[in-house]
Amino acid sequence: MTRYFTPRLFGFLRELADNNDRDWFHAHKDEYEASVRQPALDFITDAAGPLATISPHFSADSRTVGGSLFRIQRDLRFGKDKTPYKTHTGIQFRHKMAADVHAPGFYLHLEPRSCFMGVGIWKPETRVAYAIRERIDAQPDRWIAATRTPAFADVFDLAGDRLKRPPKGYEADHRLIEDLKRKDFIATSRLTQAQVTSTALMDEFIERAGRAAEFMRFLCDAVGIPF
Repeated sequence: MTRYFTPRLFGFLRELADNNDRDWFHAHKDEYEASVRQPALDFITDAAGPLATISPHFSADSRTVGGSLFRIQRDLRFGKDKTPYKTHTGIQFRHKMAADVHAPGFYLHLEPRSCFMGVGIWKPETRVAYAIRERIDAQPDRWIAATRTPAFADVFDLAGDRLKRPPKGYEADHRLIEDLKRKDFIATSRLTQAQVTSTALMDEFIERAGRAAEFMRFLCDAVGIPF
């Protein structure tokens, strides 16, 4: 069993939050490599085999650019916050047919006082969201089984943004209207820093990914890609 991350991961991210500028980051880049990026890349490499036992269609890509590890640099084109670096580490094992982050995936978020695992589809484009809603409407019992059974619901909570009003074509009294109003079809599962820095992290991540298999299968079926 491998210990991928140490408490220094969180120490570095806290210090980065207090010194979020390029000069500080470049002066501490070796520490970023040793405490954050390389451990994350090692985790991605080792996750490939276990993740394939759940589904062979999700990519564990340990390339330093364009792979499963998100860049630490923030996109400064949008929003008022112009700090150059993210103060968390994100890993997404996305579907191999995906073009970008808005696709079915398993996600690991590491941030001081805010660590979690995520599954599902974050902010899908409108036509994809409607395809999922149509599948929920057509197969309500399957959706309920995928999201409410203890194997899933004891670990994951459905999360994300919702529409304020029912989506076009659905009545307000639909029994699953709150699910149909979702704009994000995701679920999250909290992790403690102790879990993240333990030798059991990989086993815990894969075990939870397995619990989410039917949820992910539902979403993949809805958008017409294999699980």
